[in-house]
Amino acid sequence: MLRHRFARRRTRALASALVSFTALATTAVLAAPPGSARTFTPTTRVTPGNFTGYAFDRCQAPTQDEMDAWRTGSQYGAVGVYIAGDSRFCDVQENLSPQWVAEQARKGWRILPITVGRQASCSGKKRWTKIDDDPADGYAHARRQGRVEARDSVAAARAYGIAEQSTLWLDVENFDIGNTRCRESALAFVFAWTRQLHRLDYRSGFYSSASSGIRMVDDARVAHPGSTGLPDQIWIGDWNGRANVHTSYISDEGWMPHARMHQYAGGHEESHGGVRLTVDSSFLDVGRGSRPRREPRHCGVRIDFPNYWSLQRGDRNHLVAAMQCFLRQAGYYHGKINGRFGRGTYRAVRRLQHDQPSLPVTGTMNRRTWTALLTSGSTPLLKYGWANDAVRRLQRGLNAARKERLEVDGIFDGEVRAAVKRYQHEHGQRRTGVVTDDVWTLLQKGRR
Repeated sequence: MLRHRFARRRTRALASALVSFTALATTAVLAAPPGSARTFTPTTRVTPGNFTGYAFDRCQAPTQDEMDAWRTGSQYGAVGVYIAGDSRFCDVQENLSPQWVAEQARKGWRILPITVGRQASCSGKKRWTKIDDDPADGYAHARRQGRVEARDSVAAARAYGIAEQSTLWLDVENFDIGNTRCRESALAFVFAWTRQLHRLDYRSGFYSSASSGIRMVDDARVAHPGSTGLPDQIWIGDWNGRANVHTSYISDEGWMPHARMHQYAGGHEESHGGVRLTVDSSFLDVGRGSRPRREPRHCGVRIDFPNYWSLQRGDRNHLVAAMQCFLRQAGYYHGKINGRFGRGTYRAVRRLQHDQPSLPVTGTMNRRTWTALLTSGSTPLLKYGWANDAVRRLQRGLNAARKERLEVDGIFDGEVRAAVKRYQHEHGQRRTGVVTDDVWTLLQKGRR
């Protein structure tokens, strides 16, 4: 997070600052002040929403070309961007704008809006603005500062078009939780931040190191169960290299399931799609996690199998019924779904094969024909964390092409990614684990 020491403050041209200011000012009509009756029209869905997958963040928001390269070449499905706060290293965001946010949301990225504002009073950086640790009236000054920070964050989020009920993340860097006034004022600040966000129809996210801020709020969870000041979601800074949502610093009882992120790697370089960036890496499991909508019944028969074996005229079984169902949905078969591979089914298979030049016209439903049939349709980008009907088509196609025996549940998880990588490797593609048009083309041609 704020530990991006590689991103040194550099002299910024006045033009750059003006561009950043103008980008926000041009959408002021969208960003009604908190409490205003003016209509707010978001350009994102609720973010991050329901998602289990990977995220990255960096001091400066990437360019559009960089985002596009990482969209098709990396495992990441979410991106952290620094929208507010006086303590940001990159306080002038040269690429970030409402249009940038809208474009990433349109392309499927989950946005993680981050505020790096006041830090704990005992934090080490002199240039940071600090939380007032005066204990008078139950740390009233810290609570007031937390409310102000929340209002500023909401104003920035609305200016960028980020939907209400989205999670806004407060970044409080490492500090000494053994210092009572420092700890208690920071906690009062976070509780006030959370309550104010809820009043303004946003959700509260809290990032800190596992050993300090995260330990602080988890101790508060135990001491004050059910408190309305606890963050809705936590983002754990623990660079242990493990892409999961666990840490040894707190138990698994709090914010589980589906309310945790884990920053498992600090500033490091990665290259995807020919673009090298220095990033932090995280794994998140939030909302209800990645889950697809319920799939309607298809023709009243079973259609999902770990293996789609070859069929020929004369066969009678439940797989033939599934084949007839898929052929009907593709417009090739108009007979009964009876599980009998008869003349009408045979002709339907031949018509399918005839329409796909890469398939020999035999009338036999072999693995190549199965693969082409099961994956026919649209060709959306798919990667880790995606959950939809297209993932189901992918899972069925890989089961037919490579006998992968994947569960057909519509969730793109680690097993699906590994299967995609194997398929890409066998066909001379880069092993990204991301399903692009190139992968779909091979599958829809029946390539095994």
